[in-house]
Amino acid sequence: MQILYEEAGDLKVGAVLARAPASLQVESPHGRRCKVRAAHVLLEFERPGGAELLAEAQKFAAGLDVDFLWQCSGGEEFGFADLAREYVGREPSPVEAAGVLMKLHSAPMYFYRKGRGRYQAAPEETLQRALAGMEKKRQVQERIEAWSASLERFACPPEIAALKDELLYAPDRAKPETRALEQACARSGLAAPRLFERCGLLADTHEFHLKRFLHEFFPGGTAFAPHAPAVVRAGLPQAGVEAFSLDELGTTEIDDAFSVRRLEDGALRIGIHIAAPALGIAPGSPLDAIARQRLCTAYMPGCKFTMLPEGAIERFSLDHGSEQPAVSLYAEVSARDWAVRARHSRLERVRIAANLRHAEYDALNACFESGGTAGLAFEEELRLLWRLAEALEHRRGRPSVAAGALDYTFRVAGGRVAIEPRKRGAPLDKLVAELMILANSAWGELLAERDVAAIYRVQSVGKVRFSVHPEAHEGLGVSCYAWLTSPLRRYIDLVNQWQLAAALEGRRAPFGRTSEALLSALRAFELTHARYDEHQRAMETYWSLRWLLQEGVAQAEATVLRENLVRFEGLPLTARVATLPLLEPGTRVRLAVQAVDLIERTVSCAWLATLGAPGAAGRAAP
Repeated sequence: MQILYEEAGDLKVGAVLARAPASLQVESPHGRRCKVRAAHVLLEFERPGGAELLAEAQKFAAGLDVDFLWQCSGGEEFGFADLAREYVGREPSPVEAAGVLMKLHSAPMYFYRKGRGRYQAAPEETLQRALAGMEKKRQVQERIEAWSASLERFACPPEIAALKDELLYAPDRAKPETRALEQACARSGLAAPRLFERCGLLADTHEFHLKRFLHEFFPGGTAFAPHAPAVVRAGLPQAGVEAFSLDELGTTEIDDAFSVRRLEDGALRIGIHIAAPALGIAPGSPLDAIARQRLCTAYMPGCKFTMLPEGAIERFSLDHGSEQPAVSLYAEVSARDWAVRARHSRLERVRIAANLRHAEYDALNACFESGGTAGLAFEEELRLLWRLAEALEHRRGRPSVAAGALDYTFRVAGGRVAIEPRKRGAPLDKLVAELMILANSAWGELLAERDVAAIYRVQSVGKVRFSVHPEAHEGLGVSCYAWLTSPLRRYIDLVNQWQLAAALEGRRAPFGRTSEALLSALRAFELTHARYDEHQRAMETYWSLRWLLQEGVAQAEATVLRENLVRFEGLPLTARVATLPLLEPGTRVRLAVQAVDLIERTVSCAWLATLGAPGAAGRAAP
């Protein structure tokens, strides 16, 4: 005896070996034995064999018209054997009965299952909707196939081209255009950007990378929301000093400035003056909403996207010739040992006498170390600040900047890039860094002493994080460190400045330590700042590769970092070199620059020679 039964939604056959009241022991055509519940048996037969029955039944089912079966079945529930009997006009053979069953089983749109072997015809209206849906899917699949075939020939259909940016940066897999592109990429072996490039739709690689950043952070565009101009309240006292700033060329958000005054006893009064947007932008205002949304200024070679609108920046930036609101920290410094013997803070208006630029004043770095002079304005004040910075660094027991490491300045104009290496730890860099550490740690201590909530930068066991508790920053050697010196560029600094201004005026601070506004700002800033840094590094890599192409560099010198990873000398660029022999980290090598990929931001190199121990970084040789 043979049986046809259903198991896990599939129709199977087997030879009966033993029978019990509720189950049967059967053997499949492949020799596997199993127990089948009697309720699962749909058909019993002697001939043909099980495998032959399935094959013949499938042939019979292929010749059945499912629409005709649907019309014949009526609206009542029925068994498959009954429909088979009516269809053939006699008692159906096992093959015919099984064939009808297979047809019903494979047409769920036409027949609803009401139990094993029992069905009911779908209502006509429901069936027509289902058939229309199936036809629509068929037409969509035809379009997908046609679009995919066109893309494989590197001819982009207009429907795909119209969605290019969405398909590159935020594809919706429910859309047929996305599925067509994915299919074409799989068949051609090309990534989507490369496929669009071959189709002539990705001519500007810089625009491709920049749009990725804009799509992630500015999906609604880079324009600022409407807002009222910031208004600083009247009555701020006038500072009795003239301050000066020191920044890179092109800096428009000037947050900090300095002043130096000699006291009657020969001591110095050093002023650190920080722009005070907190005195004109109120928490919860439209400008606050803008800053909270952007969280910080995003910098990339050749462009930047500021946290605050241009008008607000102009209102508070410490620009030359202006008299601006500021939070000032005054430190009285002994002229003998450069110890800070007193310090106090105040809100005031400060006149900015000059905006000094590194491009001109970096000449002082060598002068300070050699004892020479350059004849520049504010040179003596800068020399005094540098000597103070040296003393502050010595007392902390930690370097403010990693001496000898390189920073890079990118200048992009007209599609050409200039990259200028600059060693960290130079006197002017140390001067600014140490005074910012002094201000951030002093104001962090002030807020902690007055039990005013703030967001602190904390480092313990090598890990750097943000916290609302005043904990030590081991890397800087200070008891607490709160970011307060860049309120035009970082939202955390603006939040902390609101808290500091309230503390200095004796008011209740806007935020408590458990305030959701404070904690959410901390979390959002940490994520956004990290992503901004990631994009900045990626674009620095891109422009370094552009420089290699621009200068026609065929060979370059590099330093081995580990295994086959090297860092180019004179560029913020790393690469893996498959042909590099096993060398110690720090070994200098010469490489052949073989190919540059601006889409993937990679460079292919081959090892040419080992140059020996590490040396001074030089520019890549064309």
